[in-house]
This record gives sequence, C-alpha cells and structure tokens, in this order.
Amino acid sequence: MDVERTELPGIGVRFEFETKRGVHLGIVAHREGRRDFIIYDPDDPDSMLDCIVFDADESGSVGELLGGARIVEKINQLHHEIENLVSRQLLIDATSPYAERPLGDTRARTRTGASIVAIVRDSGVETGPAPSEKLHVGDRLVTIGTEEAVEKVGRILRGLE
Repeated sequence: MDVERTELPGIGVRFEFETKRGVHLGIVAHREGRRDFIIYDPDDPDSMLDCIVFDADESGSVGELLGGARIVEKINQLHHEIENLVSRQLLIDATSPYAERPLGDTRARTRTGASIVAIVRDSGVETGPAPSEKLHVGDRLVTIGTEEAVEKVGRILRGLE
C-alpha cells in the first residue's frame, strides 16, 4: 500500500492512502497524541465524509489492536514457512517469580533461544516488548521458538528452571 505523508507545521503529520477496495482514507497524527481518522468522499477527494477523533489513549489502543493482529498474521505465516516453529501464550500467574519484575530478568531468549514477541494484557497488546517492560499477574507472553524452547520458557516463568 502506498502511503502519502504530508508534514502539517504546528499540527503534526497527515498520512493518506487508498485501500484495495478503493476507499480513500487519511490519518492526521497530532503532536499531542490525538489522531483524526478521515474518510474522504469518493466523488470529491478534497471533501471528507466523516472524521473520527481518537484521543492519545484511544489511538494507542487502536494501534495495539491493529498491530497485534499483524503480529498474529506474521507468526501464522512463519509457522508455514519454518518447520518446527511454534507459538504459545504463556501466562504470568500469581506464583511466578517474575510477576511484577522486568521481562529482561527472565533472560528467556538467552536461556532458551525462544523469543517473546508480545505481551497480551487487559489494556491491549504490547508488541516487541522491551526488557524493561514490567510483567504483571495475568499477562500472557506470546512466545515463539521450537517446542522445546517454548516449553522451557514456560518452566522459567513458573520458577521451575
């Protein structure tokens, strides 16, 4: 998809694109975090049919939802391309020694070779979590690797390794 980017001095940036179905859309990313989602009139590309405004929190949540879906799609594609690759959602429960600690403390990738590619929690999906990301009870860590490596990450999170 081709995305046209236009700087809007003092406001932010406007992105415009057309979907495969021919719908002309725009997103204005304001400096303070607000996002305006614009649907343009197909008969007059300079006129908008509607504008949906998201505050900074709402735009972050929508972004996580859309980004989370893309991660799942990419993982599913990898399953078909790479033999022996699995993905699992591993729960951080109240007995985990890593609850309320940074993800990096697990040293999961170093210890197993598996990758934690996202954290699913009530507030949404955190894709590509940083080692400093604090883990909470109820978080589900989207982990990919070999079956053995992913199982070992599960044992680490339960304090068995």
